Amino acid sequence: MRPTVYIETTIPLYYCDDRPALAADIARTREWWDRERGSYECFISSVVVDELASGSYPTQSDCPSLIERIPSLAVESNVLEIAEAYRARKLMPHDPAADAVHLALASFYRMDYLITWNCRHLANANKTKHLEVLNVQMGLSVPILVTPYMLMPMESVE
Repeated sequence: MRPTVYIETTIPLYYCDDRPALAADIARTREWWDRERGSYECFISSVVVDELASGSYPTQSDCPSLIERIPSLAVESNVLEIAEAYRARKLMPHDPAADAVHLALASFYRMDYLITWNCRHLANANKTKHLEVLNVQMGLSVPILVTPYMLMPMESVE
């Protein structure tokens, strides 16, 4: 069975981005997406779809086709309750609320990983212990929060 990955909004955003300042991260995102993603069972949610559709950015028309074949996890009332618990216990900010929902989805659906470029609110090592404590209290699994750099293929050691 392949490991499961919840793909947060920043991953398709970076894949479609072309800003020179982000060139290395964009290249790593594309490498993971094009070459390594098939090693995982990947999921998104309606939150990802909504975030990609909101606002206005130069590559906005490219993102929807990138994610159209990826299965979507349902945002059930239990997920929203978990997200609210994260905010109430100061693990996640109230704004943007979507960050808490992404984490709640990955936890509720027992994802092995949540892949993101959001290192302020999600892939932040300083939040790991707090997340572990809260999720254990709520009877949830603890996804590993990673960037594409952290989810590189394993090299064999000789």
